Amino acid sequence: MNVKIQGLTYLNDECDKDFSNGNGNLAFSPDSVSLPPMVALKPENLEDDRRRLPTSETRLYFFRYVVLALFVANSMTNSFQWIQYSIIANVVTYYYGVESIAVDWTSMIFMFLYIPLVFPASWLLERKGLRFVVLLGSFGTALGAIVKCASVVPDRFYVTMIGQSIVAASQMFILGIPPRLAAVWFGPNEVSSACAVGVFGNQLGIALGFLLPPELVRNSNDKDRIGSGLQTMFYGMAAITSVIFILIVLFFRAKPPCPPSPAAAASEGTDGERSGGYLKSIQRLLGDKSYIMLLVSYGINVGVFYAISTLLNQVVLDYFPGEERNAGRIGLAIVFSGMLGSVVCGLWLDKTHKFKETTLAVYVCSLLGMLIFTFQFKLNQIAAVFVAAASLGFFMTGYLPLGFEFAAEITYPESEGTSSGLLNASAQVFGISFTLLTGWMLTRVGDTWANLLLCVALLIGVIMTGFVKSELKRQAAQNKPISTAKYSKEPELVI
Repeated sequence: MNVKIQGLTYLNDECDKDFSNGNGNLAFSPDSVSLPPMVALKPENLEDDRRRLPTSETRLYFFRYVVLALFVANSMTNSFQWIQYSIIANVVTYYYGVESIAVDWTSMIFMFLYIPLVFPASWLLERKGLRFVVLLGSFGTALGAIVKCASVVPDRFYVTMIGQSIVAASQMFILGIPPRLAAVWFGPNEVSSACAVGVFGNQLGIALGFLLPPELVRNSNDKDRIGSGLQTMFYGMAAITSVIFILIVLFFRAKPPCPPSPAAAASEGTDGERSGGYLKSIQRLLGDKSYIMLLVSYGINVGVFYAISTLLNQVVLDYFPGEERNAGRIGLAIVFSGMLGSVVCGLWLDKTHKFKETTLAVYVCSLLGMLIFTFQFKLNQIAAVFVAAASLGFFMTGYLPLGFEFAAEITYPESEGTSSGLLNASAQVFGISFTLLTGWMLTRVGDTWANLLLCVALLIGVIMTGFVKSELKRQAAQNKPISTAKYSKEPELVI
C-alpha cells in the first residue's frame, strides 16, 4: 500500500493505531484541518513514519503514578546501601578489622564507578528506553544485596565490597532517571514536581540509611552480636530489593501510548533527526558554556553533600563519643529536611518557572547553611548540630532536582538522561575529591578547616551559577503548538 496523505496522521481514541494491515480509520474534522506538505506513508517504513510524524493529541494517564512509585522504591533501596556502612563506620572497622578508609570506600565506590559507567548507561537509556535501564538497575541492586548476605563473617570484608560494587554499578541505571521519567510521563505543569519526587526516593533511601543501621547494628565488644545485627540488615534488604525487582518486571512501562506534553511529543517526533547519535549529543552539551557552568557548580554542591554524609559519623563522634545513634539521626535530619526542600522546590518551579533565580537562591542558602554547620560544633551542644544539619539539608538536598530541571531547560531538546548523567558524573568526581581531601584534613588539621574548605568550594559554585544563561528552551517548546491539525472523532474517513 502506498498512501499519500497531506500532513500528519489523524488518530482516533488510541494513539498507536495499527495500519500494518493496509487499513486504518482516520478521524478528523475537515473544516478545522490545516495541511502541510505531502508525506508518503509506506507499510514497510510505518514505524519510522509514526515516529517522525507527531500527533496533536497529548494525554495524561493515572498509571504514571504507578511508574513513579516503582522507581522511587527502587531508588530508595539503592541509595540506602550507599550509606549503610559509613554511618556505623566505627562498628564496621571493629567487626571486620579494617581501617576507616576501607569503610569510606564502601561509599566512595558508588562515586568511583559512576564516572566511567555513566556514558554506556546513558547510551543504553537512549537506545533501549526507560524500562530496560530501570530493570537493569533493579536487578543489580537486588543481586548486590543478596551477595552481601554471605559477608557476615569477620574475615569476609571482601565479600561486602563485591556486593557493594554490584549495587554501586547499578546506580548508573537509577541516579539520572528522574528528569527523563518526568519528561516522558508527566505534563508540563507537573514535570518539575515529578522530578523532585523521583529525587525524593534517593533521599528517602539515604535517610533510612542514616537511621536504621545504628538501630539494627549496635556498637558492642561482642562480634557475634554485631554479626547478628548485620545479618538482619542484609537479609532484610535482600528480600525487599527482590520484591521490588519482581514488581518492576511486572508493571514498569517505558512510556505512555500518548505523549504527555507538546515538548515531549516534539522531542519524540524529531529524536532521530536532532540527535545525530549519542556522542554528538555529548559534544553539543560540552560545547554549551552555560551547561558547563551548571555542570561544575552542580558537581560542587552535590560533592559537598557526599563528603559530609560519608564523614558524618567520624565528625560527630569526635565531639560526642558514643553517640553513634545520634550521628545517624543527624544524618536523618539532613536528608528529611532535604526531602521537604526537594518537594517544595519542585512545586515552586512548576508554579513560577523561575529556574535560574530559584537555583541561585537555594545555592546561596546552601553556602550559609554550611557556614552555620561548620561553626556550631564549637557550642558542644548536640541539639545545635541537629538544627544546623536540618537547615543545611533543606537547601543542599533541595538543590538536587533544581539542577536536573535547570539543565533540562537550557539543553532542550537534548535528552534529559544524558544531561543529568553528566551532572551526576561531575558530582561523583567532586564527591570523591572532597571526601578524600576532607577525610585527610580531619586527621591533620581538624573538622573546622575541612568544612571551611567545603564552604570555599560552595562560594565558587554560587559564582558560577550566576553566570549560567537562563534560556528556557523547553518552556518555549511547551508553549509552541506542535501541529495545526485539530483532533476530532467525527466524521470518520476510512482508507
